[in-house]
Amino acid sequence: MTDRPALYVAGPMRGYPEFNFPAFDEATAKLRAAGYVVFNPAERDREVHGDGVNDSATGDLADVAHTGFSLRDALAADTAWICAHADGIAVLTGWEQSYGARAEVALGHALGIPHNFVSQWLQDARESA
Repeated sequence: MTDRPALYVAGPMRGYPEFNFPAFDEATAKLRAAGYVVFNPAERDREVHGDGVNDSATGDLADVAHTGFSLRDALAADTAWICAHADGIAVLTGWEQSYGARAEVALGHALGIPHNFVSQWLQDARESA
């Protein structure tokens, strides 16, 4: 297998049941199976704040305030990883409506890091296998 780029997964969280963690986890599993190194912000949030950090039927941050979750801290960690490690950003459906994902993609653009939908990264891996 060839060396694959390190990818950051970006997409909408707020306003989605369970903060859309299932979509982040599914994309991450597929990308890792294709050989990519992947940073999944949902995994980071669970690691720092515990498994209950995504317990919300509506994706409202008030639902998880008791976990100590801080959006500022999360975005600081996420953008630091993009700056230090990302070769690409794998976006989920709906990323364009997410302030956070748009900021992450914009940071990638400023650094010359491309973004593509997860499906495109997976197709690229199949074609280069």
